[in-house]
Amino acid sequence: MDPADESQIRVADYLDDKLQTAGDLDSLAALLANVHTQHALLKQQLHDAQRHLQEAKQTAHDHRASLQQQGRAFRTAQADIDRRMLVVTASETSDDAVPRFEAVLDTLHRLDVATAYVELLADVDVLSKDAQSQLQTSNEAALGPYKQLRALHSRMTVLQDDAEGAAPQLLHHVDEITHALRSQILAAFSSHLEQVLKKMHWPTPAASVPSHLQEEWETAIVRLLDLQMPELEGMGYTNGPGTKIKLPAVLFPFEVLAKPLEMRFRYHFEGDKPTNRIDRPEYFLSHITTLLNDYSGFVADFVQPVLFRHFRGTDLALNPVYIDATAAFITALLPMLRAKIGSLLLRVASQPQLLSHLMHEVMSFDSTIREEWHYDGGHGLEGWKGLSWEFLVQGDWFERWLQVEKDFALARYQSIVDAADFGDLDYESVDPKATKPTKGAIRVNDLLETITDRYRPLTSFSQKLRFLIDIQIAIFDKLHERLQSNLEAYLTMTTSFGRAVGGVTKEEQEKLLGIEGLERLCKTYGSADYVEKAMRDWSDDVFFLDIWEELQDRARAASNIGTMTVADVAERTSKTVGGDGDGSALFDETAGWYTQLRIRSEKIITDTLISNVREALRPYRQINPWATLSGSSVSSSANISPTAELDPLLTHLTSTLGFLSRALAAAPLRRIARSALATISSTLWDNVLSRNRFSTAGAAQLKADINAICRVVDKAVGPGVGEAGLRKCLEGARLVGLPVRGGKSRTTNQATAASGEDESGEDWEARGGEGDEVAPAQAPRVTQHVDRDEELGLWEVEKRIFAHNQSAREVLEEIGVELLAEGEARELLRKRVEVAG
Repeated sequence: MDPADESQIRVADYLDDKLQTAGDLDSLAALLANVHTQHALLKQQLHDAQRHLQEAKQTAHDHRASLQQQGRAFRTAQADIDRRMLVVTASETSDDAVPRFEAVLDTLHRLDVATAYVELLADVDVLSKDAQSQLQTSNEAALGPYKQLRALHSRMTVLQDDAEGAAPQLLHHVDEITHALRSQILAAFSSHLEQVLKKMHWPTPAASVPSHLQEEWETAIVRLLDLQMPELEGMGYTNGPGTKIKLPAVLFPFEVLAKPLEMRFRYHFEGDKPTNRIDRPEYFLSHITTLLNDYSGFVADFVQPVLFRHFRGTDLALNPVYIDATAAFITALLPMLRAKIGSLLLRVASQPQLLSHLMHEVMSFDSTIREEWHYDGGHGLEGWKGLSWEFLVQGDWFERWLQVEKDFALARYQSIVDAADFGDLDYESVDPKATKPTKGAIRVNDLLETITDRYRPLTSFSQKLRFLIDIQIAIFDKLHERLQSNLEAYLTMTTSFGRAVGGVTKEEQEKLLGIEGLERLCKTYGSADYVEKAMRDWSDDVFFLDIWEELQDRARAASNIGTMTVADVAERTSKTVGGDGDGSALFDETAGWYTQLRIRSEKIITDTLISNVREALRPYRQINPWATLSGSSVSSSANISPTAELDPLLTHLTSTLGFLSRALAAAPLRRIARSALATISSTLWDNVLSRNRFSTAGAAQLKADINAICRVVDKAVGPGVGEAGLRKCLEGARLVGLPVRGGKSRTTNQATAASGEDESGEDWEARGGEGDEVAPAQAPRVTQHVDRDEELGLWEVEKRIFAHNQSAREVLEEIGVELLAEGEARELLRKRVEVAG
């Protein structure tokens, strides 16, 4: 379509839209004005667009011209360079000229470096000479050039590291000059402080700074601190990863203070003085603590204020090893100790006892410095690890010392084991009501507690763990193996096969099954119980709790713990290492083995006692007088003597339970006694009550026998134990021993009572009646009353038991029978001769 036609169409559409009615003609003027305005705006926009287009074209043209000009200039410059290079290098091509030109540039670079080196050396020489010249006139003035030289040396050290050691000779030369200048200034400043100290009569314990020397004193200290300040800045705390640590610097004023003290120390503890004894390291260690006690007041009163003023506002104010005068004094005394201990270690390395003694004295000294003097050694919250850590870890003396301690511990353990009274029960060292361990178990436990005290001061976790596993748990394992072997030997000797193989006679076996055997078993049980409880108590000790928590943290973070894997450590300590570990402890595995040994020993004691009880009851099971016994008064068994065939059981229980009551605590004794009583109860029930018939006198005799057993058990174990264990038999004896008629029937016939008729069994027999013909239910009832303390008769109980289960249950409750079921009660009543007849 023609654009003109399209434009006309759009105009026509616009007019049709705006002039739809006659009233729209009134707004025609406004419509025309609006159209003119829009037209003007469109023309202005078109003009601006054309202007911008022209400017963009001109910019592009200028940029293209500039690029062309730069290209021509580059090509000209490149040609000029190539020409010059060819001239300089006398080369025919640029490729040949480049290596020659690079060699020239390298020569120029080395020349520039050499020039810079010479200028640097000149600056160093100027600063050094300036400082030395100033030192002749004013010590303070010499500090300015020295600090500049020190700063230059520090910057060179940093640059040397960045440049991967590019100028070692230059750095060495500057370091020597700086160190020499520092030594000259330090000697001058130290000499000044020594003169002041001489005026104060240092190092007498009563030394003080008089008022007329106060200013000179402070000036001398401040000079030395100013000299050392560049070395101290930026040091902060000295802790770091690995086993190598950077020791805190000794402040120069304290070096001067410690110099006469070091001379005194060397006088007493080097050479042939009586105080210099190789077997008495505590002499020189206590000497250091004496120096601290004597002079800590002096440094706190006269040095501490100077340190506060000098270090205030610096990073060193956050480090107690510098800001605290006492800590700085300790730092100054430690170097003489390091030298002494280092030389002494070499002398005692081949003498285990002296080496062990030395290390423990050093650890004790470390604890004193840490706890009493609160020295952190510049390690902040981690605390000072001590001189012992420095020698054991950094000096690699730990393995040698651990071996010495292990040899001592194993030798001591062996001497305990070899002692004649190793296996004797100790009745005096523990509570009378507790299980008695052997003397050997107590001594081994004391040995292990001593070992704990010997390595408790260690600060290294890995060293503590090594002591725990290599010595303590190893000795626990040895003791367990010995107790286990004793138990196995007992079992072997008490079996038929073992008797045949081991050559044990029958008499010896009988002894092993008697008190002698029980004592042997109690030794194993008591030792296992004692050691197990000791380990449980150790697990709650703060020392072992700290080891356990750190072990868990390290196990969760890494696969190895020192030289051991997590699996190796878990096998020796607890299977929960590295896991949640709630309720677990460090000695879980070892304590578990002793728990198993204790449980097994108790079971063997129980089985032995049960076997002996069965054997002692053999004669009693074979008698059967129960239906034929008779007597004039059998209503009470209190005055009836036990059956003669029961004497072996009573004798055995008296001796064995009497011994066990002395050797065992109440809980295991009751468990063992209950098991034996259960055997007695089942034997009496199965072989006496269930197999025989009983007369009234026979039942009374059985009850008297059971009561005799209860008395023996209660005397040894405790009141009520025998009755509780034999309750079923007692109830059975009570049931079969009911009087034919209640002596005072719970449901009493008052008419009979009024006539004075005797209701005993003898009256029933005198009347010639049979049990099935004359029953209590057939007697006439006049009036009845209930008396809870009166006993039911045989016939009333028999009638109600055989009536139905509910009636049987009620009557059994009335006569105090609780354990017997209705069927068992009926079977027992049938054993009564009167009922059976």
